[in-house]
Amino acid sequence: MRTARIAAIALMVALVTAACSSGTGSPSPSQAPTTPAPGQTAQATPPATISGDIKIIMEQVPDTDVVAAMLADFNKAYPDVKVTLDSMTYDQMRDRIVSSFLTPQPTYDLIIVDNPWMYDFASGGFLEPLDDLIAATEGYDYNDYAAPLRDIATVDGKVYGIPFYNYGLGLIYRKDLYQAAGLQPPTTLDELVSAATTLNTGGRAGLAMQPQKGYKIFEEWGNYLFAAGGSIQNADNTVALDSPEARRALQTYIDLYTSVAPANSLNWAFDEALRAVGSDQAAQMISYNWMLPTLNKPGGPGGDLAGQYALAPVPGGKAILGAWYWSIPSNSTQKDAAWAFTSWLTSKAQDTARVIAGGAPVRASVMTDPNVWAKGFGQDYYETAAKILANSAPLADGPNAEESINVVGDALNAAVAGQLSVDEAITQAAKNMQAVLDGQ
Repeated sequence: MRTARIAAIALMVALVTAACSSGTGSPSPSQAPTTPAPGQTAQATPPATISGDIKIIMEQVPDTDVVAAMLADFNKAYPDVKVTLDSMTYDQMRDRIVSSFLTPQPTYDLIIVDNPWMYDFASGGFLEPLDDLIAATEGYDYNDYAAPLRDIATVDGKVYGIPFYNYGLGLIYRKDLYQAAGLQPPTTLDELVSAATTLNTGGRAGLAMQPQKGYKIFEEWGNYLFAAGGSIQNADNTVALDSPEARRALQTYIDLYTSVAPANSLNWAFDEALRAVGSDQAAQMISYNWMLPTLNKPGGPGGDLAGQYALAPVPGGKAILGAWYWSIPSNSTQKDAAWAFTSWLTSKAQDTARVIAGGAPVRASVMTDPNVWAKGFGQDYYETAAKILANSAPLADGPNAEESINVVGDALNAAVAGQLSVDEAITQAAKNMQAVLDGQ
């Protein structure tokens, strides 16, 4: 679903000077809203200067529904700020955001940004730096977010996004099947192969996979790469894929797909894998950590198996990280109101409420809160999610990151399909990724 649009980014860069306005300018620190401290009510009297109408673009996902349900409480705290949510499918969002960037009368005053877009949007001058606003918002504690989440939002030393929800990957497995087989969650690639082989019995696949070309296979295989000791990019962001570790990771991935994955699943993404695990057609999968409460929810995709699923860090312990961020467009004319909403919603108090309501966790303090454990999805889930976020890294960083992800995924899928050898696929993936990052 994540379709690259390099031409759109090039157009943005070419037109930024002529097409973008600074609106009303950055909110001054004295105007930044004060986030209620833990224990205080969310209905504290807001600064009288904060008013306006803001339109927000969001993806059609459950987390957006959670935010929509919190708007009434926000308006008790900020009665003079009207919020309109414009939700849509993922593949519509980037074009809409780009179009809004390029007009002096923007459609959106606040946006959510997928992590592969962050560098291009920020370096192109389309996002407002948030450092001063964060510092001026009492009790905000930006360091409460895991370092990998903060790193993605930092471009050239400035912060351009506030974490909203995470796509950190973990191993989601059937507890009952592991216990019956006397297994523990695998901590290495070899242990994953052994467990998946043992559980590949009785018409049930040992491991549901997502080898779909492009984004999805890279998102899954990247965890194999880390477990094999490999890297995606070096410290200077040059591509590090052409390595023995990458070849081992890909060969292991192909061997598992051939021997223990559901039949005819070459084009599967995470949703097909979820259905297989939820319907007892597969014993486990590497997928987004928040799939655990989805599967364990009564009446959800896990059906009668709800409660039998557990989450562990991926083998090797280092996970691929995806994340969404709240960002203020630099041409927004409602920056004060946009920050009022962002800082209120992402404050510790409101983030606690959002996560208890089912939102994906991002703050460390929320994931270690016994109140969240009790009212949410349990201590084990949140503590494991915190471990995953603390040791994770994105698929790509730098210019044209989204397209670079897709070219790697195309080569990986071709190897699984038998169209390229492992060596050819890794060589091609590394070469094509570097070319895209270099703008070639």
